[in-house]
Amino acid sequence: MNILVTGGTGFLGAHLLPLLLADGHKILLLGRTKPSNALPGGIEFRQGDLKDRALVRSAIEDMDAVYHLAGRVSFRDKEARQMYELHVDCTREMLHDISKLKKKPRFILMSTSGAIAVSRTECVLDEGAEYPIEVVGRWPYYLSKIYEEKLTLELCRKHKIPLVVLNPSLLMGPGDERLSSTWTVAKFLQGDIPSVPNGGISIADVRDVAQVCFNALRKGELYGRHLMGINLSMKDFFERISRLSGVAMPLFQLPKRLNIWGAKLLGKWADWRGKEPLLDAQEVDIGEHWFWLDSKKAERLLDYKPHDVYETLQDTIAFILQRMPPGHLVGTKGRLEKTRGE
Repeated sequence: MNILVTGGTGFLGAHLLPLLLADGHKILLLGRTKPSNALPGGIEFRQGDLKDRALVRSAIEDMDAVYHLAGRVSFRDKEARQMYELHVDCTREMLHDISKLKKKPRFILMSTSGAIAVSRTECVLDEGAEYPIEVVGRWPYYLSKIYEEKLTLELCRKHKIPLVVLNPSLLMGPGDERLSSTWTVAKFLQGDIPSVPNGGISIADVRDVAQVCFNALRKGELYGRHLMGINLSMKDFFERISRLSGVAMPLFQLPKRLNIWGAKLLGKWADWRGKEPLLDAQEVDIGEHWFWLDSKKAERLLDYKPHDVYETLQDTIAFILQRMPPGHLVGTKGRLEKTRGE
């Protein structure tokens, strides 16, 4: 097949592209950032912004499938507009362009479990849950992903564009060069998490999600959502990282309100000093919620087979430690910073 991949130079793309190449497909990558390494044969890269309509129109011509992986991850209110433009405006315009093609490519949207499975209380949600707009309304990232998913489902149904929506939870595993997804682990290893959150997390091995993406070329429920992940309490998540890395657990597990209040106070202190806070208050607030999900549908329809949790976390830690300067496992020197890929 001729396959277009947006945002394919990121964490997930690095694991998906080899699977597509091994199956004999020709790949066109669109991205704002050039790959750091030379691309193998069978892949063409075009640098540019998805707001460039001429670029997008030329890219979608004669495509059999489109993987829409492009995304911007941030929990800062000041970046809300950029996320909305990328996730909503650019996706809408791309689908309008696709709707005018005689041959409609299969459209595979990389959404997030946070567009479905988020709750203030401990519970497990599946694809039948309503959009949690009331819960995530103050978090621009998840809100923009909900709007992206809703408009994609609407436009693809309207214009008969075959669509599969994928909803993985927080990606873990090796290869996250930008720390766009595994930053929580990096912060723990650096000693930047002062108190254990009280919520529940779900994680998905990037290698498993890449395989599901590959399977979605031929499988999956059309116009359906597919959740993926393994559920852990935040305490269990950090305890496992602690056992694998040897880094001690935070001393406290404070009540939700104290955790959020403390993060806001530290944020104001950092602003006064003209520095970035170690933890954003919004990130702390998110950690006080429950992201537990049911993956049975993805297991049944897309052959989702999750790695063992310890193996996933071990490989995540090993990769992050490779990027840390020697002697700086915990502390402020040699600090690793996440970047926001698209």
